[in-house]
Amino acid sequence: MEPGPPGSSGPVEPGPCLSGQRGADHAASASLQSAAGTEPGRHSLAVAAVLPAGGCGERMGVPTPKQFCSILERPLISYTLQALERVCWIKDIVVAVTGENMEVMKSIIQKYQHKRISLVEAGVTRHRSIFSGLKALAEDQLNSKLSKPEVVIIHDAVRPFVEEDVLLKVVTAAKEHGAAGAIRPLVSTVISPSADGCLDHSLERARHRASEMPQAFLFDVIYEAYQQCTDYDLEFGTECLQLALKYCRTKAKLVEGSPDLWKVTYKRDLYAAESIIKEIISQEICVVMDSKEDNKHVGHLLEEVLKSELNHVKVTSEALCHAGRHLQQIILDQCYNFVCVNVMTSDFQETQKLLSMLEESNLSILYPVVVVSVHFLDFKLVPPSQKMENLMQIKEFSKKVKERNILLYGLLISYPQAFIIHL
Repeated sequence: MEPGPPGSSGPVEPGPCLSGQRGADHAASASLQSAAGTEPGRHSLAVAAVLPAGGCGERMGVPTPKQFCSILERPLISYTLQALERVCWIKDIVVAVTGENMEVMKSIIQKYQHKRISLVEAGVTRHRSIFSGLKALAEDQLNSKLSKPEVVIIHDAVRPFVEEDVLLKVVTAAKEHGAAGAIRPLVSTVISPSADGCLDHSLERARHRASEMPQAFLFDVIYEAYQQCTDYDLEFGTECLQLALKYCRTKAKLVEGSPDLWKVTYKRDLYAAESIIKEIISQEICVVMDSKEDNKHVGHLLEEVLKSELNHVKVTSEALCHAGRHLQQIILDQCYNFVCVNVMTSDFQETQKLLSMLEESNLSILYPVVVVSVHFLDFKLVPPSQKMENLMQIKEFSKKVKERNILLYGLLISYPQAFIIHL
């Protein structure tokens, strides 16, 4: 087994997440503790996750395995890892990858600062990869930093949008029933063809469901099932819940899943995933001003316009004064879009402060950060040469911060002094 980064196994701080997730983590952790029957102060239910990621992505039709295909210049599997590691009660995440992709996976973990990740070598089939992950979590593994969990989650590396509430539901159900899995209504009717290619019969769609991920099991149940299953099961089987039923007589509790559990399978799915991610990170805009005390500041007017025009987007405002304490909290809460309005000064100083804060926060490691720097210049007082100098300065800073995944745009507005006073 390939260990994760130093300190990656064991309970550590959750990795980077989207805004609002930390509070949900604590609530879910409390719910999970209650579901496990533990008392406050005692050890809560031990949960781990296994991600088979050894597929070659034949249906994707691209040379790169789909789990390593880029979305917004970031590998797909990184989004899935983020979705799992933001859940603080998942202690360990074991990823099964092929030997040829082991170094690629290590570099992804390092670059995007993923936590609690351990790597094992994948098998030639999905079931063999899952079995490798389970073996790594078993207590009988020598020199392993991992410990056997009570419940293990099995999830696909190419289902990046799994939410914590679904994970909590399957884990809680697995604790009670021994196995649980997310399901969704069938979109299309399933038919069975005959040997000559004609319709033999069809299934009544309302009576059947599509099996999705995540699934969860009492560890001893699923590990025993994999130890007993045949080579045929390991080679051609796909359904983990069926193995628990076949070899351990454990009937899985089926949990209604959400629409976002879909699996990235085809090339077109990459574009759909990109669209969803862009929508997620565009839900908040922060208008940054060089002075917030002035109620007539043009930044406040911009804030009001954005609020009226973008009803589905949260619009906030903050000043760079007072050491930017409130702004630092906004950055910490994962806002990815900023409009920096400069009125009091014509130079680039305020925007530089904002860019420095963003770089220090490492916010742009997971998602691109967009900054629009707006400058108001009195066309009578500022000569054209200075305007050109300001434009070149913005261009140079734009090149520099783009390396940190920060997209900087500049907007110079020339105005008569009477105009800004009137505003």
